[in-house]
Amino acid sequence: MSLRFALLALLTSRPMTGYDVSKQFSQSVAHVWHAPDSQIYPELNRMERDGLLESAVVPWGKKGTKKEYAVTEAGVKAFREWMDSPIEIRRQREPAYLKAAYLEWAEPGAARAELKQFRDHWTEHLAMLEATRATLVDRSHPTLARRLEHYDASEWDRIVRYKIFAYDGLIDQARAAITWAERGLLLVEELEGSPSTEPA
Repeated sequence: MSLRFALLALLTSRPMTGYDVSKQFSQSVAHVWHAPDSQIYPELNRMERDGLLESAVVPWGKKGTKKEYAVTEAGVKAFREWMDSPIEIRRQREPAYLKAAYLEWAEPGAARAELKQFRDHWTEHLAMLEATRATLVDRSHPTLARRLEHYDASEWDRIVRYKIFAYDGLIDQARAAITWAERGLLLVEELEGSPSTEPA
C-alpha cells in the first residue's frame, strides 16, 4: 500500500485542505498507515500533478488562502482498481521480535525494560484503538460522520461495519502483542531469575 492510496481513501469522504488531510489522517488512516506531514504534503502535490486530485483555492483565516484537494474521476478509478487488486503481503520488520530471538545477549534488566516498553506501547495503543472503535459504533467519529453525509442512509450500516471490522483486526493485533510481551517477561524471570535474585 502506498501513501497515495491511504490519502485517496481519506479524501473520498470530502474535499480537504492539506492541513485538514494531515489532521484527519492522524485520527483515522494513520492507525493503519503511518506517515508524517513531511511525506503527506509532497504526495498531495504529486497526486495533483498525476491527475488523481484537483485543487481549488479557498479562504483561510481572515486574509489567507489554502489549496483544497478533491479526488478526480481518475483518482476514484485508481482507488477502485487498487481496492479490487490482491493484497500486497508485507514481510515482518518488527525489531522487538528480532531482538527477542537473541535476548541471551542482553542483560536481564535490559531485556525486562525492552519488553515492558513494548507492552506499555501496545497497551496505550490498544486504549486508543478501542476508544476510536467506540466512536465508529456510535457514529460520532468526525471523519466517518462526514463520509456518511454523502451516502443514502440505507448504505450507512454497510460502511460502518467495514470500518469496525478493520479496527477489530487492529485491536486483536494489539492484544496479541501485549500477551506476547507479558509471556516474554515471565520467560526472562524463568531463565534469568527475578530482579530481587539477580547479582548486584
